Amino acid sequence: MADTSAERAFGFRPLYLQVKESLVRRLIEGSWQPGQLIPSEMELAREIGVSQGTIRKALNSMTAENLLVRRQGHGTYVAAPEESRILFQFFRIVPDTGERSFPTSKVLSWSKERATKEEARDLAISPTSSVWRIERVRYLDDDPLIVEYITLPAKRFPGFEKLGEIPNNVYRLYSERWGLTIGSGTERVKAITAGAEDAKHLGCKAGAPLLRINRIAFDLERKPVELRISRCLTERAHYISDLK
Repeated sequence: MADTSAERAFGFRPLYLQVKESLVRRLIEGSWQPGQLIPSEMELAREIGVSQGTIRKALNSMTAENLLVRRQGHGTYVAAPEESRILFQFFRIVPDTGERSFPTSKVLSWSKERATKEEARDLAISPTSSVWRIERVRYLDDDPLIVEYITLPAKRFPGFEKLGEIPNNVYRLYSERWGLTIGSGTERVKAITAGAEDAKHLGCKAGAPLLRINRIAFDLERKPVELRISRCLTERAHYISDLK
């Protein structure tokens, strides 16, 4: 590979990672919008001043992280939050029958309140900050499967109170209304038993086994966007993790 001045200017870290960071920056700044066809590898290589192979490696890494989608014969696109592969990147509960489907939701309540100490820690905000809290039940094939509690830092969601309704796909909402693309998340999973509220919403008995999933979702700059606690009935479903 030819050693160009642009490549030398990037420094000593792996070149494709530095190129990737510069391309991710385009997503963060909105230069590339969800669903948009991006320039070809050759065009990007010429624009940035690196080899086409370096561009390909950077794009492959972004595709593996579901930031981009390659469509055979059509090119590479910025992944939109409604892409099925994006949805299933973050929704890991699968019916025991094995057929994956995306759940529907019913919002029970939403309100603006002061953050708890734990919420402030997980969302990297001040303990005196305000948060939006959403409680909803999620269904697969009309069967209640998950009671979900979502906490959002109010400062990052100006005008949230003006929403007429909260859609099923909130990650799409975050992206389209506030320009916040969820790029990654950290989950902690623990076996628990259903309390009285869980039993009421999930149609199970108090004491039934549940799976609790605590997730912190991050934007493309690795800043916390959302804290989500899901209490899942796994009588006819299971949690799946694809190891790579």
